[in-house]
Amino acid sequence: MKLYNTLTRNVAELKPLTPPAVTVYTCGPTVYDYPQIGNWFTYVRWDTLIRALNVAGYSPNWVLNFTDVGHLVSDADEGEDKLEKGARREGKTAWEVAEFYGNDFLEGMQKLHIQTPTHIVKATEHIPEQIALVQSLEAKGYTYVITDGVYFDTAKFPQYADFARLDLDEQQAGARVEHNPEKRNASDFALWKFSPEDQQRDMEWDSPWGKGFPGWHIECSAMSMKYLGETLDIHTGGIDHIPVHHTNEIAQSEAATGKPFANMWLHGNHITVNGEKISKSLGNGVRIQDIEAKGYEPIVVRLHVLESHYRSQSKFSWDSLDAARNRLKDYRALADLRFQAVHGEAQDAAEYFQKQQQAITDALLDDLNTPEALRIVSLVANEQQQITSEALPVFTTFLQFLDDALGLGLLDSKEITEAQKDLIAQRQTARAAKDWAVADRTRNELEVQGIGLRDVSDSSIWYRL
Repeated sequence: MKLYNTLTRNVAELKPLTPPAVTVYTCGPTVYDYPQIGNWFTYVRWDTLIRALNVAGYSPNWVLNFTDVGHLVSDADEGEDKLEKGARREGKTAWEVAEFYGNDFLEGMQKLHIQTPTHIVKATEHIPEQIALVQSLEAKGYTYVITDGVYFDTAKFPQYADFARLDLDEQQAGARVEHNPEKRNASDFALWKFSPEDQQRDMEWDSPWGKGFPGWHIECSAMSMKYLGETLDIHTGGIDHIPVHHTNEIAQSEAATGKPFANMWLHGNHITVNGEKISKSLGNGVRIQDIEAKGYEPIVVRLHVLESHYRSQSKFSWDSLDAARNRLKDYRALADLRFQAVHGEAQDAAEYFQKQQQAITDALLDDLNTPEALRIVSLVANEQQQITSEALPVFTTFLQFLDDALGLGLLDSKEITEAQKDLIAQRQTARAAKDWAVADRTRNELEVQGIGLRDVSDSSIWYRL
């Protein structure tokens, strides 16, 4: 399996530390508001990575975190904690906000057929591990304390700029506009923030340095290493995490352990709408609830995500959702052929479906090339007019593979009712007798019930409108 590694800036063969196990960490949501479509693009993509790993014969151990404390409005350790901001906005406690939006995220995962990770971990449930990691860094001389917290001294980690290829001199030159003049270097970041003396936070804990809360970056390092070990096989996230969050994770983790933090880094590119990156700050985000309110099934969003490569800058629009919905209708029509098998020999069905399955597998194992995988599925959907009863087992196996590899839920559909089958039979009888009035009337009646018909030789194939 080949993947693009941000660490080396090239596509490379995956080489897990202890195959067939593969450890994967995904930076999860900050649960202070509803996720928007750009967030969901990211999580569908990493779910697809997990599915592809399974297809390749690996056993992924997948950890996804909930950031439920410590993520400040500015990624550079300035401003208000997003959870506290959400609490003030809604007149709730930060704990209540985290629980509500955490549950909403879990519901969204189910709607988009995102598999449940091996571990879903919360920052607030791992405070001791985070304090212990800061203490380890302190013992090794990487920290210093200023008025508002404990900071990591990036000057003591010479490789700090390597991952994101940062220009630290330029950062330092701009330090005169820094909000925190006590920092030694513009790139230094908070490991532990002190609670303001003049206010009571909903979320704060005692520590060796004083009452406060963890920095955003230390959370991911502590939790990923607890569940996956000191060196990860794969770390995933959005491209916007590269210059700050992931750079800081690498620095603090490798300073503490002396080992590489992750061997492969995968990053999903931005999503745009009307030429702008989708973000809550720009107010141009679209929620799953907004999409459902317009009559789209959430699974259409998943298919739309798969239509673009995770490293490409993707565009979201309602027209693109319409196109994805039409494609999904074609795929479901393909799947529904299993209810309409006709008598006949399988002929080369096994070889045909195995060949297509291998082609889709090859696409997924080639840096998650989902557009190519969908191209092949569409080709199969266009080529298959009918399925013989003898070919039905291999066809069903192929559909199961599509569901496992792409998460489309094609086998979730149910057969039409007996009454609808009777209407189709009545129409066939009318067509044979050239009674076009009855044939048209029964076709219209079926369409009202959401069933379309495609006539083939002396029979009809039904599909869902």
